[in-house]
Amino acid sequence: MAGSAQPPAAAAAAGGGGPDGGSVAGGGEAFGDRSLSQGLSVLVGLALCVTMLGLGCAVELGQLGQQLRRPVGLLLALLGQFVAMPLLAFLLALIFALDEVAAVAVLLCGCCPGGNLSNLMSVLVDGDMNLSIIMTASSTLLALFLMPLCLWVYSRHWINTALVQLLPLGAVSLTLGSTLLPIGLGVLIRYRHPRAADLLVKISLWSLLVTLVILFILTGTMLGPDLIAHIPASVYAIAVLMPLAGYALGYGLATVFKMPPHCRRTVSLETGCQNVQLCTAILKLTFPPELIGSMYMFPLLYALFQSAEAGLFVLVYKMCGKESYKQDTLGEEEDTDISYKKLKEEEVADTSYGTVTSEEHNSIQMEVTQTAL
Repeated sequence: MAGSAQPPAAAAAAGGGGPDGGSVAGGGEAFGDRSLSQGLSVLVGLALCVTMLGLGCAVELGQLGQQLRRPVGLLLALLGQFVAMPLLAFLLALIFALDEVAAVAVLLCGCCPGGNLSNLMSVLVDGDMNLSIIMTASSTLLALFLMPLCLWVYSRHWINTALVQLLPLGAVSLTLGSTLLPIGLGVLIRYRHPRAADLLVKISLWSLLVTLVILFILTGTMLGPDLIAHIPASVYAIAVLMPLAGYALGYGLATVFKMPPHCRRTVSLETGCQNVQLCTAILKLTFPPELIGSMYMFPLLYALFQSAEAGLFVLVYKMCGKESYKQDTLGEEEDTDISYKKLKEEEVADTSYGTVTSEEHNSIQMEVTQTAL
């Protein structure tokens, strides 16, 4: 484990030794290419703005008011994104003995708020969309204060290293603060022009997929095998395990709160899906490329595996859980029909109470006639 102090110049040049014997920050020279670096920065910045605008367009002021009166979504976002996931990232970095460069990339991804991918996946598993959107928006706003705090707390283990001593918490906060403007603009568009907001939400989801594909293609073709060779196998293992463990933690957290099954699926996806665009933007815009090196790729790897595992989640649900969901919904409808029938019977009984039928009326008239005779 790279926990010992080393001179900043040596750290910047070597990038620290990886657990597999290679330099984790290798490839910094390639990332230092000015044209490539600026092009990627512009692409990442634009993608982040579009994503945050789409998130704001998905939020309705009425939903926010309801959540403030009963802040279950806010509490789950707090516990999932800023308690469970940062702790999970820290433990994985310790277990796999990452050096400071890889550890910072993993911690940064673990401390990020929820991403828009969870909103799309929640639709596919018949989740609670209101809860999903509120959790994503809440975690994004809470990240303005809690993300730098979590980074400061969990990076203490590597404090004697050059990268952690240079950890730009102020720049992280500034990047997070810049996301509030597109979110606020999106909320305003939703309030004034709901149809335009629906279109922008779809555009933001597509931009997420397109941006990730473009980043993979650019970094893969321009940097090639040299970049992949500098990423240790332990980092790949964390990219696989971290979202999977996040999904499990989210489902367990929702179970503790005794939430219904569709809400458990929603919280599970919200916890495991991180805002990889934000993580990529912070790594690209706030860290010198010669220091962060190939670990710029970690959020992209995380995005790849979180999408694949969420896709498996959806596939399993469609194959196994869909029927139980239909049965539960049908059962609720049958209960409603039975209650309605009982209510109608009671109404009929109530309206017939105290009335006199035609037969009873005739019998009364006959008795009166016989008495008169």
